[in-house]
Amino acid sequence: MTRRPLIIGNASGFYGDRAAALREMLTGGPLDVLTGDYLAELTMLILGRDRLKNPGLGYAKTFPRQLEECLGLAHERGVRIVTNAGGLNPAGLADAVRALAAKLGIPASVAHVEGDDLMPYEDGALTANAYLGGAGITACLRAGADIVVTGRVTDAALVSGPAAWWFDWAPDDWDRLAGAVVAGHVLECGTQATGGNYSFFTRHDVRAPGFPLAEVCEDGSSVVTKHPGTGGVVSVGTVTAQLLYETQGVRYLGPDVTARLDTVRLLSVGADRVGISGVRGEAPPGTLKVGVTRIGGWRNEVVFVLTGLDIEAKEELVRAQLADALRDVAEVDWTLARTDHEDAATQETSSALLRLVVRDPSPDPVGRSLTAAAIELALASYPGFHVTAAPGPAQPYGVFTSAEVPAASVPHTAVLPNGTRLPVPPALAVPPALAAPQPSPAPPAPPAPTAPPGPTGPTRRGPLGALVGARSGDKGGDANVGVWVESDAAWAWLHATLTVDAFQALLPETAGLPVARHVLPHLRALNFTVPGLLGDGVASGHRFDPQAKALGEWLRARHTDIPVALLPAPEATP
Repeated sequence: MTRRPLIIGNASGFYGDRAAALREMLTGGPLDVLTGDYLAELTMLILGRDRLKNPGLGYAKTFPRQLEECLGLAHERGVRIVTNAGGLNPAGLADAVRALAAKLGIPASVAHVEGDDLMPYEDGALTANAYLGGAGITACLRAGADIVVTGRVTDAALVSGPAAWWFDWAPDDWDRLAGAVVAGHVLECGTQATGGNYSFFTRHDVRAPGFPLAEVCEDGSSVVTKHPGTGGVVSVGTVTAQLLYETQGVRYLGPDVTARLDTVRLLSVGADRVGISGVRGEAPPGTLKVGVTRIGGWRNEVVFVLTGLDIEAKEELVRAQLADALRDVAEVDWTLARTDHEDAATQETSSALLRLVVRDPSPDPVGRSLTAAAIELALASYPGFHVTAAPGPAQPYGVFTSAEVPAASVPHTAVLPNGTRLPVPPALAVPPALAAPQPSPAPPAPPAPTAPPGPTGPTRRGPLGALVGARSGDKGGDANVGVWVESDAAWAWLHATLTVDAFQALLPETAGLPVARHVLPHLRALNFTVPGLLGDGVASGHRFDPQAKALGEWLRARHTDIPVALLPAPEATP
């Protein structure tokens, strides 16, 4: 007998997301399961520092506050809650939830998943956590848990784990699991699937986008949507953008299954409803990713404001005046952002920003002595000297790296509501043919365009974003940029035109890096991975945009020659 679809929503895309979302999702319409994703690479560093101060912490402290006003709602509506807010201390958060339920007089069966914490890992590591799959969540739900708290699981596991419970899938139901993983990847970042951070945002009212949900079917297909009456939009474009977010290659590796992103098909099936189908799955690798954070050193920053004339000369003067103070600093980065405009109508728009970022293994060279040297220039440097904020003491910065360990070496454990500790075996062994890393297949040819632009047709120079959408993000020190178009004709042009060389020419900061291009024809999309662009990752604060969130928008703003036939027709002038 076929079971009805699982209705599963998301109420958090990161630690610090909209606090009211839990209530909004519980009151906005029917749900079977509500998830919350709180963990990111930077979050693990934050939680690691919390744990150093108090071993009883290490979890997302906002979650119990959100749950206090919503636990009764979830109980009344029969909605299960699954969250990775447990962070580094899922047992501690589970205990806090039990105490909260007892205080409120609400019966709640609480379970948690642990085993991801591999500390002590190596000298200098602050945190080390394996990325677990959804099987522990499945086991907890099968045991009757109303609330499941996890540590570091893959973001998509928050959906694939409940789906496997709901439909009683076998561990080797690769295609079904892969479909649920893709749905989970769409939901994991909350409102990024409903119009947030969307290239074509001006087409829609996205002032207050609602959070997404998915109706997952027994065959692994799904429909992404949102509660009626909530803001934002769910379209093939918003779902495509999220599918491309922080992915690398056509094989999306996971602890439970490898999802083939080059098999995903999207179809609009109604207002704010996008169907996901066709997802193929393969056996997972025999290893688990381990995210490791450590304190990398100390950093500081000063931003000088340069106003009016002679911007370059003012920059040169300040750099020369601070040369002696910076002589013994391990890493020094100067960046001049030309935000100034000629003959500007306001002082702010007449100003450029000169940013100095310093890093060192010791706090002393980048501490008060350095910032004092900068401020001492206030009456002795360029005309109009001032800074954006008072310089402060050196701050520690983090470094994120990843490694792999055998899946069988990680003690994945489901701690059931009655306290039983149930070991969760790793996914089925990888067949020998897949034991070694497999190269991605040769990119398939793009589908035949319905309106070929023609290589000799007229072109117009303009921003790539007039035709192309993009979304970008980070994985440690690597960045990815996914780009897509909306017609077959535009896809034929994009596939032929935006090569790795063209990409690097448009984004000169990627020159010299081993950029790779991955082709996703069913999405009319290309995904570029840029290893090493972000240095030591977001926690090190090396770049102006340390998580590469706007890298795709920079690409869209770059100018190139675009066939006129592909560009939107100009609006008629009255």
